[in-house]
Amino acid sequence: MSTPHVVVVMGVAGTGKTTIGPLLAAELGVPYAEGDDFHPAANIAKMSAGTPLDDSDRWPWLDAIGQWAHDRAGLGGVVSSSALKRVYRDRLRAEAPGAVFLHLTGDRALIKERMADRKGHFMPTALLDSQFATLQPLQEDEAGVSVDVSGTPEEITQRAVAALRRLED
Repeated sequence: MSTPHVVVVMGVAGTGKTTIGPLLAAELGVPYAEGDDFHPAANIAKMSAGTPLDDSDRWPWLDAIGQWAHDRAGLGGVVSSSALKRVYRDRLRAEAPGAVFLHLTGDRALIKERMADRKGHFMPTALLDSQFATLQPLQEDEAGVSVDVSGTPEEITQRAVAALRRLED
């Protein structure tokens, strides 16, 4: 990409945000920030117990991610955030108006299988249904692209880079 955008890698749990984010950042030559690291401890405990977060839990988390993205404006960066609802993306854009979104999408069965295979993550597969129920895909007026998560992480990353480049055309 010719312009140093901040890319927010979004999608339901298990789509590979934590895998694709660093690969994308390396490909673009910009830093990566793990969105989960911005969660307060209370949010991690809640999700670990199988309880979905509510909006009051998410606002401070989104604000922290938005601040990171704001600080990277004009420099570029990649950060992960589920950003499942339009209102969450709007909140991120309020802090970082130039941010673009990379929505990782995929078949529910594949995503559930990948979630079941990962070790040591706080998000249980039981919350996948609530993630899909909450998801509001990118709208036409939102700067961003959707990329399917089938294939290897490298294949997904290459599709993401190509889609983001087309966004600039």
